[in-house]
Amino acid sequence: MAGDRDDEHRGDVGPVELPPVGHVHSAWRSWLSALATDAEAAMAAALAYESLPPEARDAWLDALDADAPTLEVPQVALYAPLLAVESEPARRDRIELRIVSDPHARRAGYGEAQALRGVAPDGTHACVIVAALYLDFVQVIACRYTPSGGFVTVRHDPMRHAGDLTPVCDVDGVAVEPTPLRVVIEELAHAVLADRRRQATTPPALASFAHLFGPHLDDADADAGAEGPPSE
Repeated sequence: MAGDRDDEHRGDVGPVELPPVGHVHSAWRSWLSALATDAEAAMAAALAYESLPPEARDAWLDALDADAPTLEVPQVALYAPLLAVESEPARRDRIELRIVSDPHARRAGYGEAQALRGVAPDGTHACVIVAALYLDFVQVIACRYTPSGGFVTVRHDPMRHAGDLTPVCDVDGVAVEPTPLRVVIEELAHAVLADRRRQATTPPALASFAHLFGPHLDDADADAGAEGPPSE
């Protein structure tokens, strides 16, 4: 009978064996270790964590709390990718507590970014900013804009390992060279204001660099109101 043949076939397959729990845990620990040097792994961790329901996020953090002290990896490498996508206050506090307790942790600041800038023959400005995140990870933004006209294009690479960066000499054909960060930030602040005046949406990627603007955006706002937009 057909049912007998099906039973026979199932018997040939045999039981499905799952990997030993120890192997799974070993793979988990190896993956965690990669978070200190592999930007793709760190981004994958952030995306995987972001996709989880609340109880699974809590379980992830519980597992980290158990394994982090036994790994030769800075804790900031394990927790920082999660902080980038966590919005619930209690879990954010829990993650931040682990990060600030790590002596390797450091916050990106105004002095921890490098900028390149150039101007095309048609007056379009271009810039690249490389800003520190944590350990040897950085984020990169490349823009074309005019200070009085707003943004043309904005490209954002949210996480790269500094060792993987290649020298940049142009942005979409516009040659750029090292430039004091303040000069670039002030130009971008004017471009933000120009977009606001024409009711255009500020590129969301700039939010990741808000810590670089600080009072410079306010200064540019005051200057623009008193003297008008700068000329290209």
